Amino acid sequence: MPPSSAAHELKPLCLREPALTLAVAESMTGGRVQAAITAVSGASGYFVGGITAYTLDQKVRHLGVKRAPAAKVNAVSADVAAQMARGAARLFGADLAVATTGYAEPSPAQQVDAPFAYWAIAHRVGARRWRTTGGRVVCPGMTRNDAQQCVADAVIAELVAYLKHPRSGRISDERRASGAASKP
Repeated sequence: MPPSSAAHELKPLCLREPALTLAVAESMTGGRVQAAITAVSGASGYFVGGITAYTLDQKVRHLGVKRAPAAKVNAVSADVAAQMARGAARLFGADLAVATTGYAEPSPAQQVDAPFAYWAIAHRVGARRWRTTGGRVVCPGMTRNDAQQCVADAVIAELVAYLKHPRSGRISDERRASGAASKP
């Protein structure tokens, strides 16, 4: 599948001055965001890496997601997405990161009627300061694969929109003492 037009827009936006590096943390989208980014020639000029952390254990281990609060929501919330994004930026030493977490199909056990995902963008604006923004994408009636692609496309479009207007996020300070990042 060819990359979305939004994925093509990332390159000039990330490489303009001041240039930004980008990392990705995925769960619900299963690598589709990374695949779309790297399908564009020259992505190595700004994309530094990504991780698909599908389980809570891996989100905690690699991205610094706080286990107890994440376990209460099955690792699916706006806060978990923000923690994943900040964790990916730290893991890969990136200026900017995007993350997804959600349900690719209905889950009666979790009272989920339609596929959806939370997404977050974390932008390092200082040594311990982040600008974060995020949202939710709902994909009613879609199959698992279609929902995953829908969310990946939407998240890349949101990243492009953010890069065009970067002041639209909320700034938070990272708490170093406990190793925890503040809520977005």
